[in-house]
Amino acid sequence: MLIVTGIWIYLFLTTFLIGYGILRGLTRFVPYRIRHADTYLFCGLAAVTVYAQFFSLFDGVGLTANLLLVAVCLGILWGSRRKHCISLSKTWRGMWENKGRSAAVLFLFCLFAYGTSRGMIHYDTGLYHAQSIRWLEEYGAVKGLGNLHCRLAYNSASFSLSALYSMAALGGRSYHCTAGWLAFLVAKICLEIIGRLRKGVLRTSDFARVMGIYYLVNIFDEMISPASDYFMVLLAFYIVIRWLELLEEEENTRAEMIFPYGILCVMGVFLMTVKLSAALILLLVIYPAYWLLKGKRWKETGLYLTLGIVTALPFFIRNIVLSGWLVYPFTQIDLFDVRWKIPKGVADYDAREIQVWGRGYSDVTRYEIPVREWLPDWFRALPGSDKVLVAAAAAAVLVLIGYVVGMVLGLWRRRWGLVLVQTTMAASFIFWLGTSPLIRYGCVYVYLTAAVIFGGIYDGIVSGRRQERDRGMKEAVRLGGMAAVILLLGYKCLALGREIVSSYENAYWLVQKDYDEYETDSYLIEDVVFYYPVNGDQVGYEAFPSAPVRTEIEFLGADIEDGFSAIDKEQ
Repeated sequence: MLIVTGIWIYLFLTTFLIGYGILRGLTRFVPYRIRHADTYLFCGLAAVTVYAQFFSLFDGVGLTANLLLVAVCLGILWGSRRKHCISLSKTWRGMWENKGRSAAVLFLFCLFAYGTSRGMIHYDTGLYHAQSIRWLEEYGAVKGLGNLHCRLAYNSASFSLSALYSMAALGGRSYHCTAGWLAFLVAKICLEIIGRLRKGVLRTSDFARVMGIYYLVNIFDEMISPASDYFMVLLAFYIVIRWLELLEEEENTRAEMIFPYGILCVMGVFLMTVKLSAALILLLVIYPAYWLLKGKRWKETGLYLTLGIVTALPFFIRNIVLSGWLVYPFTQIDLFDVRWKIPKGVADYDAREIQVWGRGYSDVTRYEIPVREWLPDWFRALPGSDKVLVAAAAAAVLVLIGYVVGMVLGLWRRRWGLVLVQTTMAASFIFWLGTSPLIRYGCVYVYLTAAVIFGGIYDGIVSGRRQERDRGMKEAVRLGGMAAVILLLGYKCLALGREIVSSYENAYWLVQKDYDEYETDSYLIEDVVFYYPVNGDQVGYEAFPSAPVRTEIEFLGADIEDGFSAIDKEQ
């Protein structure tokens, strides 16, 4: 736990300074006052991840990458001393002015550092997450790496971030603290609901916070793993909560103040690079794009487009390097004819395997089963709580359709900004449900679809302008919503406390729990030792390089860092 805390402090300082430097530069171009300190942290987190991905194209993401990062941070720290810059120390002090809030944040910091130091290692971490991170640490992006094991071509920006802060280059073990850090940041944002409860007023963003807390409790004993699913879900919660909050604040401000929306859209691009299945979050771009085009603000439009392109570019380049495909394992876009390209048949099989696995099958031949057959079986196999949440999300989609019709007919107040968020979540939920509906792949859509739609209706009733005779109904709805939220939060906090007590181990106070280890055997490819598991398909971190099975590949050059090509080139 102590080492986790040290890495988190380093992570905090570097991402805060990078985020401060970037946002300070952007707000000189587009005047805007940053309202939340976490904006610097999330912006910095995205920026250092993009940096780590670019760096991986040339070398391993290790000591040199960190030294350059520290040098840039020191440059920003030095530049902040200039008179024309907003004082960095003033921004820093503003984060800690509220002593009560600071104490609560410190408690969360310690709690999540404790959770990140121990827990259960995700199955897929032993399957390929750990190996992906080690390849990044030692060699960076290697051509045709997916030919060794197709899952090593599952390119996620989160792996580059994990490699950057793993501290493996210092000669010890490889730490995996970044998912826990992101969970802590989202927990801090969810903590803001306490102030709303004290005031007795809940808005739509607070219902999203409630579901964020629900998710954080569920993954508390798993966030030790550097799984891309956790990064994707947590980032999605951040984007949606802050977006809704902007809409709520904007009721009394200028609608054309789109800078924070533009930054959140860039974060949406970043989210897509963490997990491509989250790409529908980019529907939110419609809102700032409308105001930019309406105001003919071409320079700002160019700024956000440039930021988005820079954010996405290393992700797509790494896709090509790792697999030979622009978007692996989807072969519909076939642009490159490179020697290390994963064969089309392998990629197609992999894509189908992902889909049938999400539907509850392990037999790829069941890929062609129609929705009317697999969907009922899938739903029946869900745990009870997931059944309720999926049913609530499905009901919310139907309610949204009626709600939009009612707004068009003028039956109630029109809030198109909110409807865009609701539609984005509903579309993401439907897309996930129709493709590969494994709960951990898309639980954020299940949670947020119901939260933002039903929460928006609640908000509209309670905060809307109503006649005097409606005050009794508004008060009843307000109290009912408050009671439901308090009961759910109380239940989940109690569940978390019981879980911590029941799984308590008097260990890992100094050093974080390491990756799981597995028994492996070895074989040679061109005089290089490769490993595979004796039982099952997990190989972990230490047995490197490895894959779940013995693989027939050939080297592109003299060494493994030159890359791999499949021996069987059948397309």
